[in-house]
Amino acid sequence: MRFTLLLLALLCYGVSTPAQSLYIKTFGKPDSTPLIFIHGGPAGSAVHFEATTAQKLADKGFYVIVYDRRGECRSVDANAALTYEEAFTDLNNIYRQYKLTKANLVGFSFGGLVTTLFAEKYPEKVQAIVLCSALFAQQATYNHILDTVTRIYQQKPDTAKLREVALIKQLDKKSARYRSECFRLASENGFFRVAHPDIEALEISRAYDSSALKQTDVRNKNAPERFYKNETRVNIDVQPVLAELIWEKHIPVYGIYGKVDGIFSTGMLHHLEALLGTKNFRYVDNSSHYLYADQQTVFLDNVTRWLK
Repeated sequence: MRFTLLLLALLCYGVSTPAQSLYIKTFGKPDSTPLIFIHGGPAGSAVHFEATTAQKLADKGFYVIVYDRRGECRSVDANAALTYEEAFTDLNNIYRQYKLTKANLVGFSFGGLVTTLFAEKYPEKVQAIVLCSALFAQQATYNHILDTVTRIYQQKPDTAKLREVALIKQLDKKSARYRSECFRLASENGFFRVAHPDIEALEISRAYDSSALKQTDVRNKNAPERFYKNETRVNIDVQPVLAELIWEKHIPVYGIYGKVDGIFSTGMLHHLEALLGTKNFRYVDNSSHYLYADQQTVFLDNVTRWLK
């Protein structure tokens, strides 16, 4: 009887449930240059990058690791805190699992904040950083979105939408609702899309829309609210951290952004370019927020040139 109970206990301890594990997928050869893709969010996923770009980046000579953060999309966990520290814990576990001493990190959108703060805490683990359409000054982004849509609604004119913007401006700027409303208006006004995508981008989009992977991109709509509840760093500017990483920690930081990404002003990106250095920054024509798919060849060529 005692043996049976012990056996059951060991079995229960050893079984890994979906809520306790991360969705992770690798591309390329393990002895190639390691690169971890850190997706956007909160309530994001690596599905789109995995389906469109990961293998092509691996073909350039990288060992590409994609994953969904705990509590987001395929890494289901009802108890996830969705904080930066939790994200760091999971990243460190990935390093251990794949026996990585150092890795290149590609931070996309909100993933750029995760990447930058991880590098601040664990600089010895970061070979280089690529910021792809990455957030770096959140309030400046929100201000730009609201100022831009205000001009759009004034030109129409659309008094109902102008009243809506005025109400959003009165919200707590460190709330999930404020963030959500800003990005909702950005999406409604096409800030994340290219109006006239080229042939390569159209083919990538069509292939993704017909792929089985797209059906797995089921977002956790509660993730932003939980992040804002559990995390104190909810509206931050990481440019001072980036400066420290570059000048004191000597970590190369690169940036690649689309010229029609509507959530960043030209001034914001020129300031970032000055911080990173012109050789480490690429401002890409006919590309919006999902730059790695909008101008995939440009993305692959620049990442390969910087990191190889």
